[in-house]
Amino acid sequence: MNPNPAIAGALSSAEALNRDCFCRTLNLARLSEQLESEPSLKGMMTHIAQTRPNLFSSTVVFISQEVQQQITATISAIERVAALPGYQVQALSRADASAQRDFGPLGVCMGYDFHLSASGPQLIEINTNAGGLLLNVALARAQEACCTELDWAFSSSARRDTLKKTILDMFADEWRRQRGAAPWRSVVIVDHAPQDQYLAPEFELFRQLFSQYGVQAAIADPSELTWQNGKLMHQGVAVDMVYNRLTDFYLTEPAHLPLRRAHEAGAVVLTPHPRAHALLADKRNLIALSQNELLLAWGASATDRKLLTASVPATRLVTPERAEELWAQRRQLFFKPVAGYGAKAAYRGDKLTRRVWAEILESDFVAQALVPPSGRMTEVDGVQTDLKFDIRAYSYAGQVQLLAARMYAGQTTNFRTQGGGFAPVIVVPTDTVAAGSR
Repeated sequence: MNPNPAIAGALSSAEALNRDCFCRTLNLARLSEQLESEPSLKGMMTHIAQTRPNLFSSTVVFISQEVQQQITATISAIERVAALPGYQVQALSRADASAQRDFGPLGVCMGYDFHLSASGPQLIEINTNAGGLLLNVALARAQEACCTELDWAFSSSARRDTLKKTILDMFADEWRRQRGAAPWRSVVIVDHAPQDQYLAPEFELFRQLFSQYGVQAAIADPSELTWQNGKLMHQGVAVDMVYNRLTDFYLTEPAHLPLRRAHEAGAVVLTPHPRAHALLADKRNLIALSQNELLLAWGASATDRKLLTASVPATRLVTPERAEELWAQRRQLFFKPVAGYGAKAAYRGDKLTRRVWAEILESDFVAQALVPPSGRMTEVDGVQTDLKFDIRAYSYAGQVQLLAARMYAGQTTNFRTQGGGFAPVIVVPTDTVAAGSR
């Protein structure tokens, strides 16, 4: 793939900032204010510092305006393609029965993850229950310039100030898509052992956001839900909506049966839901999105096909018939389970052992062309440290709400790297780049 000169030029300017700017822009006092915005959240910052010391980075990541525009356009193109009948037939044909019915909701908190290359942003994966949105809203509002050269990057907080309402409106839109004008009274945030989840603090932020706008909100393990007389119940109260953070994407585990039955009966507004996972997050969709011939056959526009060809690395299904070929090419590939999440059981080909390769061949995996992550130089305890990062675009209905970075060391994002964690993304405007280059 030939580098895009416009992307490559602007990217190099953002790369210069990522390489040479060691500013610590996180104001911890301001972050504490953002996280503890109401009495029930008091102590969250202390709890995070003690139990999740690498959740937040102290710095930011820079990208060019051109990269931002390509990310936004790519997401819109993917969701247009995902609405095509031919695409949906292939995606749903391999999906569980729970994904076959369409009740209207699109799925909240979509996450599109990108690595940056000289050719522009490259889509690594799609997630239907991407965590961290509200945490990153708080983080973005807790930044300050630590030198006059960066004043432009933190000059306006207007959009950040409206993001929480935008997020609440996203859930309200999901409700209207299935329930119309009926009143929305309650929501339960559901995950396995929610208090033990690494992003558990975000559940509290969502609970507070819903409550702030008059929606009764609770956080629950799926075992606390029951299916009674055609209603999903939690602590004796009928549930209107479930914000689904489970990674059992088709709700096949026995403990999830009440939720599955309620969803299949249309008795609860479930978001995100199995259909969204089947259409977007199943890694096999990356195969289709990276094949121009398939996209053409399904009726994708020339503009969308060109964009996806440039932005989605070539992806293939791992099969025994391809084993010898893929093993020979492994150093240029990244292997991922088709229903994986959070980089679990994902492997760089150059790190593979024969034992792991045998396990991959016995499972359902895809092989994606390797796109190495970009780097961000930062100071950790006074020592200059080179960390990797990816870019996550949080979106709804094909529209990007927020860009955030995840900084780390190692093969994949891990939130175990000192100096790493979530980081705000600063878009370097073209006119700022031009001024800086004079």
